[in-house]
Amino acid sequence: MLYNISTTTLTIAKKRWRRAYFTIYFSNTMVSIAKNVVSKPLPISDIISISPFSVIEIIPHHLPNKNHISDVSDLDPTLLTDTVKNKDLEKLRMMGDVSGLADALGTNLENGINSRDLDSIQTVFGSNTYTKQPPKGLLHFVIEAFKDITILILMGCATLSLGFGIKEHGIGEGWYEGGSIFLAVFLVIVVSAISNFRQERQFHNLSKISDNIKIDVVREGRRQKISIFDIVVGDVVILNIGDQVPADGLFIDGHSTLIDESSMTGESEPIHADSLQNPFLFSGSKVVDGNCRMLVLSVGMNTTWGKMMSSITSDNNNDETPLQARLNKLTSAIGKVGLAVAFLVLVVMLVRYFTGNTEDENGNREYNGRRTNINQVLDSVTRIFSAAVTIVVVAIPEGLPLAVTLTLAYSMKRMMSDQAMVRKLSACETMGSATVICTDKTGTLTMNQMTVTKFWLGHEYMVGNTSNVISQQVLELLQQGVGFNTTGTVFKSGDVPEYSGSPTEKAILSWAVTNLDMDMEKLKKGSSVLHVETFNSKKKRSGVLIRREADHTVHVHWKGAAEMILAMCTNYYQSNGCMTTIDSDERNNLEKIIEGMAASSLRCIAFAHKQDQTLTEGGLTLLGIVGIKDPCRPGAKNAIETCRSAGVEVKMITGDNVFTAKAIATECGILESSEEVNEEQVIEGVDFRNLTDEERMQKVDKIRVMARSSPFDKLLMVKCLKQKGHVVAVTGDGTNDAPALKEADIGLSMGIQGTEVAKQSSDIVILDDDIASVSTVLMWGRCVYNNIQKFIQFQLTVNVAALVINFIAAVSAGDVPLTAVQLLWVNLIMDTLGALALATERPTNELLNKPPVGRVEPLITNIMWRNLFAQSIFQIVILLTFQFRGKDIFDVNERVKNTIIFNTFVLCQVFNEFNSRKLEKRNIFKGIHTNRLFLGIIGMTIVLQVVMVEFLKNFADTERLNGVQWGICIGIAALSWPIGWVVKLIPVPDKPFSMLI
Repeated sequence: MLYNISTTTLTIAKKRWRRAYFTIYFSNTMVSIAKNVVSKPLPISDIISISPFSVIEIIPHHLPNKNHISDVSDLDPTLLTDTVKNKDLEKLRMMGDVSGLADALGTNLENGINSRDLDSIQTVFGSNTYTKQPPKGLLHFVIEAFKDITILILMGCATLSLGFGIKEHGIGEGWYEGGSIFLAVFLVIVVSAISNFRQERQFHNLSKISDNIKIDVVREGRRQKISIFDIVVGDVVILNIGDQVPADGLFIDGHSTLIDESSMTGESEPIHADSLQNPFLFSGSKVVDGNCRMLVLSVGMNTTWGKMMSSITSDNNNDETPLQARLNKLTSAIGKVGLAVAFLVLVVMLVRYFTGNTEDENGNREYNGRRTNINQVLDSVTRIFSAAVTIVVVAIPEGLPLAVTLTLAYSMKRMMSDQAMVRKLSACETMGSATVICTDKTGTLTMNQMTVTKFWLGHEYMVGNTSNVISQQVLELLQQGVGFNTTGTVFKSGDVPEYSGSPTEKAILSWAVTNLDMDMEKLKKGSSVLHVETFNSKKKRSGVLIRREADHTVHVHWKGAAEMILAMCTNYYQSNGCMTTIDSDERNNLEKIIEGMAASSLRCIAFAHKQDQTLTEGGLTLLGIVGIKDPCRPGAKNAIETCRSAGVEVKMITGDNVFTAKAIATECGILESSEEVNEEQVIEGVDFRNLTDEERMQKVDKIRVMARSSPFDKLLMVKCLKQKGHVVAVTGDGTNDAPALKEADIGLSMGIQGTEVAKQSSDIVILDDDIASVSTVLMWGRCVYNNIQKFIQFQLTVNVAALVINFIAAVSAGDVPLTAVQLLWVNLIMDTLGALALATERPTNELLNKPPVGRVEPLITNIMWRNLFAQSIFQIVILLTFQFRGKDIFDVNERVKNTIIFNTFVLCQVFNEFNSRKLEKRNIFKGIHTNRLFLGIIGMTIVLQVVMVEFLKNFADTERLNGVQWGICIGIAALSWPIGWVVKLIPVPDKPFSMLI
């Protein structure tokens, strides 16, 4: 500009005026910039340590002054992210602390952000979602399947069979057996890979549901619950005990806030959060005590947790359950037996051949020493090796692990629709063995829909709106005790107020607004909070210290379990405002009031007050006692009766007093109404923990209700029950329940009221918090175990019969009636289709009429051995008769005889599949019409068998059968049904035949 002034052809006067104008304009601009730079004074230390250039560079460029922000997009997300990540207090001070950042983000720290700004905020800062590694593809599971030792053995057999077959029969027909084994291996791999792939997808979808946490935020002055994925930068989030921090941000205000950052730092010791020394809150950490509000600064992939989670992939499906491990061990053991038998067959047949004890089709001796052509010797040896390979193929039950995978995956999906989300697969099978369920009361046995139904002020029972009956002094103290000593809020958007917080807090707030005419806004304007002692399940009370603005007096307010608050009081208020001393008689009368309300299954909460400078716990004045009703769930009593009939004891562990606990337990059926309260059945937590170890072990089985219990008492009971040999399931919803949930054999957390700490410590999440869903999970656990036992019995019947038949035929006749192709066909349809048919049986109430399965009870029971041997012996006798006398009986050639043996063997398995539906019951058709999948698989198996016999004779080495021969095959196979019915009449001893399996 100066250059233009000096070079343009202007008069001297005009040039002077322009220079003067430019000087004035430039001076004003510099003054304006200087004012903006120093509009927020820096601490002296910051001014000394930071150069003027740094100040101008950081503040105006990255975080413009609030007076000059026209849009959120002016902010630099990286600066906000780095400030929290590095815990940079100096940079935070430079930016005006929490209030300065809130102003820059357009956030009102009291009312939150404006919902209309959400889209623009997400555009600049992103959404609160993580870019996780995609689920493993199908190819990964195909490669994993190839690593299985069973598959490797089968592939080795297939290679040998292919080589021997081509050597003996030429390339045209010699590939049938080897190729069919390769085909079978391929199908087993594909089915297994697809099953695991679908399971991985299912876990991926379940993780989306489990990660979708609900969190409290304040928007436009209203407290509301939203998904953790909907949180944006600038949100004001309310955090209570047990909550997971949803994003990176700053501490605004709070009380006694302890943060567990072990998931981020590995440090197990909780860290105290405050606004001065440690205002930084990290996504993924958890609130272990107190409560606070936070301002969100970074979300999603911009958080430290997000970057860490993006590099982690879930491997839940690779965790082998105990049952899968046992079955893999069983499969390996059977495979070793098969290899041993195959080796024995190989040795016997080679000895018989080379000693001249085998004959060809014309009755001539096969081996005649040196006179036998070398090619004939090689062909015979090849045939012998093929028979040995066939033994190995039929012996290996490769379908057993697959059946477990199918059963667990199917059950997990069905349990989701029954309000149970499985986090660990092993819990499905373990739940079937549960002998004790330790359940809490609120929300599980009760509906968690709380309302205040009774209010006592001293010895006076108050009904309805009491604001005109109670003296103004007592009314104000009650309003302060409710309004300030709470983690809930009241939001008025018209005539009907909205309440938020825990069910207990909402019930008390609703009662205070309706019956005490409490006005939260007016209260907060008239007083300020100095200190808060937050509630937890150990103290069972909370306190607050407030200062009245009118007279600057300081007041103490306590709220909590009625008998505990009463023990802290020396006086009580009457409705007229008079204060009365609590002597022994008065205390007894007040205790009887509490006991009377508790006996009516009410939760009793008391309020107390004192004018003092510190939050003292003694010398208080009782303000009043309220009774909160939480009705029992309609299905709770039936669910407990169902568990009892299944041999599972239900114990209630609650923090309520002994009278409330007994009343609820009686109402739910845990205690009989005729039972008296005694130390054996109902006990308080303090008494239980003060018992000696020997006394606890003696009494723990008899205890049905534990009242006034702490989390440590619950953990102690779980340990005692496990020492007694019980399989323990525990329900819990709080942070302090986490140790008991982890210690239990099966941890069941509550999906609605449960904290994130509780959910992450559990194996199964009960989505509706209902005890009825717990009994459903129990039934599903038994169903999983029972379905797998059905398939084991069915599969081993096939393997035992085929192994014995081929072994005897090979050793005695030098040949096998069932070829490798046929046996692979049997294994394939029985392993895959059979597993699918039996694994998808739905649970029935009959499962709950038996006692639970013990920890060390063998997988194959005496009943299964009985059924297995009966059907195997029947099949062996029939088929060996056909093998040695079939040509004479049916007047057919060798090929037709072998086809009849093959067809009868397959149809025997089809009929035996019906027998396997019921291990003990003789009516095997009950409920079959409800399982369309089972009927469809049976139909498909029959159709495929007809195709195999009638149309694939070259491939399957079969001949077409006429109607009479088909009828004989079907008639003989149908004998499996009456044999199964008769066999189930035979009693078996209780002591297991074998503890090995």
